[in-house]
Amino acid sequence: MHRDAQRQVYEYMAPKLYRLCKRYLKKEEEIEEALADSFFTIFTKLDQLKEAYAFEAWARRITVNHCLATIRKETNFNMYLDDVKMLSQPSVDELNTLEEEDLLNLLNHIPDGCKTVFNLFVIEGYAHKEIAEMLKISEGTSKSQLNAAKTKLKELVNKLYYQKAK
Repeated sequence: MHRDAQRQVYEYMAPKLYRLCKRYLKKEEEIEEALADSFFTIFTKLDQLKEAYAFEAWARRITVNHCLATIRKETNFNMYLDDVKMLSQPSVDELNTLEEEDLLNLLNHIPDGCKTVFNLFVIEGYAHKEIAEMLKISEGTSKSQLNAAKTKLKELVNKLYYQKAK
């Protein structure tokens, strides 16, 4: 692939793939490393892409896999639901309507295991069987992590957006 073509692909895809990494990873250095690793894989394995129209989905899958590799190193997906606690309390300056970006920001306030499964299932559209294979966990664990994520997100949304200040 010519350098100009690589630059054009990078400029087009980098913002999208950066946001994708940011949904999974919290630390800026991990996000940047996953993004760099993703582009390295994309550019070195481009010959494996069978259909050009599938490029963006293929690049997203590569990026998700790099993010998951980072997460698997540090996250215990097999925790009991009673052990799942919210990490920190996000702040909302004014009570307003919940926007998509707000929901994505709230994901940073739930445990990594829950966040990862939520992203894979709800946002990326993977089935529990696929998630279990990707994360090397059972389907039941995937389902319980998703349930915990939904429960914690619902608590945060209700507390921050729908309860009146006293």
